[in-house]
Parts: sequence; C-alpha cells; structure tokens
Amino acid sequence: MLTRLSDRLAKGEEIAAAALAAAVTLLILVNVAFRAAGSPIYWISELAIYAMIWMTLLIASAVLKRRQGIAVTLFTDLLPTSFQRLVGLFVDLMVAGFALVLLVLCWRWYQPLGLWQAGFDVQAFQGETFNFIYAENTSTLGIKKFWVWLILPWFAASLLLHGLVNLGQALGDLGRPIPRTTREEVAR
Repeated sequence: MLTRLSDRLAKGEEIAAAALAAAVTLLILVNVAFRAAGSPIYWISELAIYAMIWMTLLIASAVLKRRQGIAVTLFTDLLPTSFQRLVGLFVDLMVAGFALVLLVLCWRWYQPLGLWQAGFDVQAFQGETFNFIYAENTSTLGIKKFWVWLILPWFAASLLLHGLVNLGQALGDLGRPIPRTTREEVAR
C-alpha cells in the first residue's frame, strides 16, 4: 500500500515539476519581452524564482524515490553484490534519516501547535515564541513567505515516505539470494 502511494506521489510530483518548468520558461519569456519593451514587471522574476525552487524540490523527491540521483559508483561497482546491497541499504537509510531530520526542523520552524494554542492569532504567536515566520511578506508578490516555504515540509514528508519505501525494499533485497551470474560471465 505504501509502495503504491509512493509511486503515485512521485508521479504527481513529476507532473507538477514539469508544469512548473513550463511556467518558469513562460514567466522568463514574458519578463524578457516586457523588459525589452521598457516596462519590466518585477514580480514575474520573483515568481519565476519561487516556481523554480518548487520544481527543483518536487523533482528531487521523485528522483530520489527512483534511486536515479547522480552518484559516483566507481567504488561500489567493484564490490561483491552482497556489499553493493548493503551500500544501497545505507544510502536509503541516510535519505530517510535526512528526510526525518528535515521534517522535524520544519515542524519546529512552523510551530503549528504553538500557532493553534495562540488561537491562530499571529501577533500573539509572535509575542509568545519570537517566531516571525507568519509575518514576513515576499518582496514584490506581497504574499506571506510561509506559503512559499511550505514546499520544504512537503519535500521532507514526501522524501520520508519515498525513503521508507526504498528502505523496506532494500531490506527485502537483503534476504533474497544473489544471482550466480558473475561479472566474468556477463562480460563474455
């Protein structure tokens, strides 16, 4: 069940990232046209930056779910298959661990329980916690920055789900027998 959820989530993230990539391209082209006409629209640049950040984090989660991240495998390729599986397990453990730490940090940063205890009164929340996350506006768009930053908890939660699914698969692979095919047989 979690594997299907992870697969569907990764597919949705890929679609959203592709849409954001198209939006970034369109925003930049519109901005170039208006700048060439002598009347730049400054909020377009900021929106393009935020769209690119969201695109990057969405696709990063999907790429790590598929274990397609950039890696130097010079050393691991020389290891026996059993050790390669252990290295893969370690990598999946590190990805899940990073995601968990990031999720905890996002929870501490947003402090949703503190905001709830303050009755969703931002002024009271700021006075009690000295956390001004809900007060800061973007430079030109005029929206609260916490809306833009919501991609970080999303990324952390998504990556944690993908990392746990990959970790479960890696643990399952440890119990499977290693095929008898050797590198020499494959080379022939």
